[in-house]
Amino acid sequence: MSLSVNKENHSCTSHNSSHHDTTHDGRVLVLYTGGTIGMVRNENRVLVPKKNAFVEKIRKYPHMHDSEYAKERFGPTGPLVLPMTGTDNRRVIYNVLEYSPLLDSSNMTMDNWIHIANDIKQFYEHYDGFVVLHGTDTLSYTASALSFMLESLGKIVILTGSQMPLFDTRSDGLDNFLSSVVIAANYNIPEVCVFFGTNLLRGNRTCKVSAFAFEAFNSPNFPPLAQANINIEVDYQAIFRPCNLEKFNVHATLNRNVGLLRIFPSITTELVKTFLQPPIEGVVLESYGSGNVPSNRKDIVNELSAATKRGIIIVNITQCSTGCVTNAYESGYILESCGIISGFDMTPEAALTKLAYVLSKKDWDLKTKCQMMQTNLRGELTAGRPPNVHDFDLVDAVARSLRLSSTAERKELGTILFPVMLNAAVKSRDVVKLEALKGYGADISQQNEDGRTALHIACCEGDLNVVRCLLQMGANVHIKDRFNRTPLIDAIEFDHHEIIKLLIQCGAHLHGSGHVICEKICNAAAAGNVQRLESYYLANADFSVNDFCGRTPLHYAVLHNNPRVINFLMEHSTDTKSLD
Repeated sequence: MSLSVNKENHSCTSHNSSHHDTTHDGRVLVLYTGGTIGMVRNENRVLVPKKNAFVEKIRKYPHMHDSEYAKERFGPTGPLVLPMTGTDNRRVIYNVLEYSPLLDSSNMTMDNWIHIANDIKQFYEHYDGFVVLHGTDTLSYTASALSFMLESLGKIVILTGSQMPLFDTRSDGLDNFLSSVVIAANYNIPEVCVFFGTNLLRGNRTCKVSAFAFEAFNSPNFPPLAQANINIEVDYQAIFRPCNLEKFNVHATLNRNVGLLRIFPSITTELVKTFLQPPIEGVVLESYGSGNVPSNRKDIVNELSAATKRGIIIVNITQCSTGCVTNAYESGYILESCGIISGFDMTPEAALTKLAYVLSKKDWDLKTKCQMMQTNLRGELTAGRPPNVHDFDLVDAVARSLRLSSTAERKELGTILFPVMLNAAVKSRDVVKLEALKGYGADISQQNEDGRTALHIACCEGDLNVVRCLLQMGANVHIKDRFNRTPLIDAIEFDHHEIIKLLIQCGAHLHGSGHVICEKICNAAAAGNVQRLESYYLANADFSVNDFCGRTPLHYAVLHNNPRVINFLMEHSTDTKSLD
């Protein structure tokens, strides 16, 4: 499948940047794969996909594109820009990557999932978030697959579509599209999500539940991550954050030898036996109720048992829309004794795509693959956990003393208390207290009134152990404060080199305008600050960039006669032939 990129500048370089504040931009890449949302009506009033019509039409809608601002800043063919409202903190700038051909989602394959994942990887460092426009029929499959393929994800990816086209007079597409873009630009939720109606849902928890209703998707076993009403309210405690010290990676391989087998009354042995023949390697078994199959059908049980002995992974999930499988009944226990593993409360879409992902891991043996299918990798299942007696006890105690009774008041109190206590623990370098606060329900990436997180503070303070502890608890490296500073920028400006290395290992990268970064590097070169230059070097900064005068850091080092800086820049592949 080829890609058609309409005339957008993916670097979002400012056409007239000197007249605009670029520090509070939120940048989003929209991947338009097809679906009803972008269709237009032809001369017969029939809905059809039309090549390159999507962006062309958006530019004519003032609520989706501020043409006056965009033309002044970027020129006539620059990126799309949402108009500002009274409540916006950021100017939202977005580009559209249009697929060619545009796909009906019923034609989606694993190859398309891989293509989408690789596109996100290609542009990952250039955008704050991603929106995938997709047909609704297989949207949950794509969302589930991407949730597994996008490993150590640190930015939000939202899939959305609509029941009626975006450009129809009456459409759910407009709200779905605009809400998705706004959330992707402004909220750091490092998950693959689905937005539909007013709800932002975890992607691998969703199912399509209606062919006609605007509330077409549901998350039967997990609450929404956010709700978009007059205000966008995010449940930060529900967010599933990666807790490993690894950078973002795309696992671009899936095992296609998987399938869904649904139990029904009088199912034949021949059908089950045929289904379990090579090349099948993994099966999602959709059983009755809480995980039951006919206990009097020894023929079926024997076929399932023989398949697991041949190394086929069989995952048991319920046919019910809510609830999970257990071994509380005899038939459920029989399946477990046959080597069939529990899928807990996974949806069919999540179970199938997870199986394709796990089976593609060539460095995992069969035992590990079975364990991973029962492990909560991306928030896709509820395996149960011991109740944490500390959850909310701290906030509840303070709330009682202040006579606060409503849920909203207690929630607001938590957003005030936890950032202060987290930051105090960071400053005192108290790792034990940080872990205790997380046990009390603190979101480790919660922002204070200036938008700063505990990781921002830790990167200023310079204690490597505290930074590592926060990262292992799920602290996000991409969150920007109200001054558009990430934890990496704080570490650079305090020259904490070991912390910079750790942040880069976890996927941090330089954000913001290349001209601003270039200016800081040139200033360091002019001042003879080799330590600061090394900080930028460790952060993978480009030392061959030119400022507005066309000069590189090496130009400034030579002009200020700084031999140490000249030697440092020469050792790190600076272009000595660059002309100003």
